[in-house]
Amino acid sequence: MMVVLVVVFFLALLSPPAAGVNEEGRLLLQFRDGLDDPRGALADWARAAASPCNWTGVTCGAGGAVTAVRLPSLDLQGPFSPSLCGLRSLSSISLADNYINSSLPAAVSRCAALAELDLSMNALVGPIPAELAALPRLRRLVLDSNNFSGEIPAAFGGAAALQTLSLAANLLSGEIPASLGNVSTLRDLLLAYNPFSPGPIPPEIGNLSDLRTLWLTSCNLRGELPASLGRLGRLERLDLAQNDLRGPVPAALAGLSSAVAIELYGNRLSGPIPDQLARNLSSLRFFDASGNLLRGEIPPGFFHLPLLESFHLYQNRLAGGLPASLAGARRLADLRLHGNDLSGRLPADLGETSALVVVDLSQNRFSGEIPRGVCHGSSLEELMLIGNSLSGTLPEGLGSCRTLRRVRLSGNSLSGEVPPGMWALPRVSLLDLEGNLLSGEISPAIAGARNLSVLAISRNQFSGVVPGEIAALKNLFEISAAGNRLAGPLPPAIGRLAGLQVLNLHGNAISGELPRDVLSWRRLTELDLGSNLLTGTIPSELGFLPVLNYLDLSDNLLSGGIPPELQNLKLNIFNLSYNRLSGEVPALFETAVYRDSLTGNPGLGDRRKGRSFLPSVLAAAGLLLLILAAGFLERRRRRARRRSPWKVTSFHRVSFPAREIAEGLEEKNLVGEGASGEVYRVKLSDGTAVAVKKLRRGSAEKTNRFFEAEVATLGRVRHKSIVRLWCCCVLEDCRLLVYEYLPNGSLREALHGGKRSRLGWPERRRIAGDVAEGLAYLHHGIAPPVVHRDLKSSNILLDAEFRAKIGDFGAAKAAPDTANSVTAVAGSTGYIAPEYAYTLKVNEKSDVYSFGVVLLELLTGKEPLAGELEGKDLVKWVRGKVEEMGTAAAMDANLDDGLVEERERMLELALLCTSDLPINRPAMTRVAKVLCRGSLGVPDVE
Repeated sequence: MMVVLVVVFFLALLSPPAAGVNEEGRLLLQFRDGLDDPRGALADWARAAASPCNWTGVTCGAGGAVTAVRLPSLDLQGPFSPSLCGLRSLSSISLADNYINSSLPAAVSRCAALAELDLSMNALVGPIPAELAALPRLRRLVLDSNNFSGEIPAAFGGAAALQTLSLAANLLSGEIPASLGNVSTLRDLLLAYNPFSPGPIPPEIGNLSDLRTLWLTSCNLRGELPASLGRLGRLERLDLAQNDLRGPVPAALAGLSSAVAIELYGNRLSGPIPDQLARNLSSLRFFDASGNLLRGEIPPGFFHLPLLESFHLYQNRLAGGLPASLAGARRLADLRLHGNDLSGRLPADLGETSALVVVDLSQNRFSGEIPRGVCHGSSLEELMLIGNSLSGTLPEGLGSCRTLRRVRLSGNSLSGEVPPGMWALPRVSLLDLEGNLLSGEISPAIAGARNLSVLAISRNQFSGVVPGEIAALKNLFEISAAGNRLAGPLPPAIGRLAGLQVLNLHGNAISGELPRDVLSWRRLTELDLGSNLLTGTIPSELGFLPVLNYLDLSDNLLSGGIPPELQNLKLNIFNLSYNRLSGEVPALFETAVYRDSLTGNPGLGDRRKGRSFLPSVLAAAGLLLLILAAGFLERRRRRARRRSPWKVTSFHRVSFPAREIAEGLEEKNLVGEGASGEVYRVKLSDGTAVAVKKLRRGSAEKTNRFFEAEVATLGRVRHKSIVRLWCCCVLEDCRLLVYEYLPNGSLREALHGGKRSRLGWPERRRIAGDVAEGLAYLHHGIAPPVVHRDLKSSNILLDAEFRAKIGDFGAAKAAPDTANSVTAVAGSTGYIAPEYAYTLKVNEKSDVYSFGVVLLELLTGKEPLAGELEGKDLVKWVRGKVEEMGTAAAMDANLDDGLVEERERMLELALLCTSDLPINRPAMTRVAKVLCRGSLGVPDVE
């Protein structure tokens, strides 16, 4: 009897109370039980509740029936359960920005009342169920940023009420179905960033008379723009960027009378811009057709449009002058026309009737003066006029333009003195006046330019002294004033500029002694004081500057000996020639490598006595260590795991067991080793192959950090140019990462190994575009953005068609965290941006530098630290070759296909990406614009 009572008691505990949750609550709990909830976000979903209406994310109607389940950004993991479709009044489901995985079941079509389904930014795979099109009330279907594959179901052309169809950033194939032109209710069609089969824009899209947004960026579109798009009279946003559209811009697009934004950049559109387009788009605010092949003049009607704010036509082949109507565009704020063949004078009243913010007219053939009122609206932030033929004096108004942040006027014929207030503008970070005829002195008022980072005034006629007030600029990291008439001694206080990276005063008349108090220059990489009148001795303190690699003190009047402390430096450029130095030469500098660096100093002695030779037998110790380590490594690799209490987290649909992966970790399958572990090619029972990274056991903290970074990044990104992480497997202290297998290995192997001959210029150019798109997505396409921190050719993998994918995210960090959480240098020598080595605070611009190095690898065929680079890294080697012998001397001799001009433009882009100053490097979105199916050219910096 007692046993029976105990059983009854425990059954009662396990059973829900009679007044427990209702039927709708039980359906919701069934849905919850199929998910992992690591944050406990659904902890208040309790069986004891009478109704679920107060649960997190649940909304009920007036009668108490559940009408909406909205659970975005809660880190929920697991498959989508159609149990929700038992909620008969359910009209809205939002699970956006979670880790919902597996495929979307066709049973979701049983949600008969559904009006909104938002599953964006998850890990869903497989085809999009055609049955969704049959939902009679479905108005909003948002499935972007997943891994859906296959074609868009043709059945969607029969959707009864669909207003928003968002499928962007997936892996969809096939062509865009013409049947979508039948969905008369459609208002927003968002299909961007899918690898569709090459094909045209379906002309039937022009039938969607109620369409407001058409977003087809990077959809592999070909052919001409269909004139039928002009029938979209209610369209507000047309974005067809980064495709391969060709031919003219149809005059019929003038029918887009409601268009607010038109984005056509990064295509191959040609011919003139139709005048009708400029006259009729009365609602237009943003127009961008940059990076095309457009010719002819800019239609003046654009600047009569009453709402125009942003106008981008840079990197085309436009000619002629600027329309006089430009000055009357009252709302125009952003004008970018650089990289064309425009000429003539700038409108004298430019800026006087509009609040200009950005003006970039660089790399054209403009002449005459800079308009006096360009900053009349007191809002100008960027004035970029590089490489024109402008003359006259700088406008006085620039001296009071306190909003200015970036001024680049180099490569013109400007003359006269700089307006006094211009030296002291409080927000300017970049002041570039190089290569003009400017004169006068550097004003002591420069102390007021508290945000100044770069002062570039080389190759002018500036005179006077370097004012001591310059030491007040705590953000200053470059002073380039070579080729002027500066005189007098350097102010001693200049040694207190702790952030200084470059000090270049070559070719002036600087006199006096070098400052001794320079130990604050711990970030200084370049010191060039050659061709001046310096006297005294070389300070030994220079030998303790940790990152100094460029030292030129040649052609001065320096005396005394060469401080032996200079041997501490790792110098790429070293020049003490033509001084009055004397005494013995330190041992390091006695080699032939430094002969020219010391010439012209007759007092220097020759030190050839007492040299010793290191015994070669020391190398044997290293060999012995390798032999001892071999047996230990072999034992580690042979250990296999055949039992399967593995914890598996899938990010795509997978059908293989973890045991099958573990059994494939054999010596014969080992294909590579890296700093984080071994990589195996494992062939599964179904015949497919996967790449498996087995993390090396070392510091538990380091292994966990790599594992978590890789999973956190690849588990949420969805892009064709980023390697796919199928799943991760954990068993005790063993961690496996299972990726898609890419048969052509890494870019490093293809460029510098046996496959090098298979990479012609078309393949290299396409690889550059793929990587640029992937980085642009990481930096600007997801939130929070991701900084890779270890981009290099060995982390770029190639598929069967030599398309590139970025891999190895073990060092990656979310961009908002990088400034505070980076405690050690990550990355690889030769690819690391200069600022990273000493600040440990990185952002997306550090990746841009690494990408620039990869571009140089593609162009030169050389590794970043190859022995043939004369002791320099690849960036400095290329710069030197280009400066001394021209671009041809730096190019890979195996590329002889005649496409020299295109490679020269890419080289210019690579050198811009590898600028020493982060502020000078372009954003990856702009680099991708240039490289991905657009005309190669140099982007503006942002």
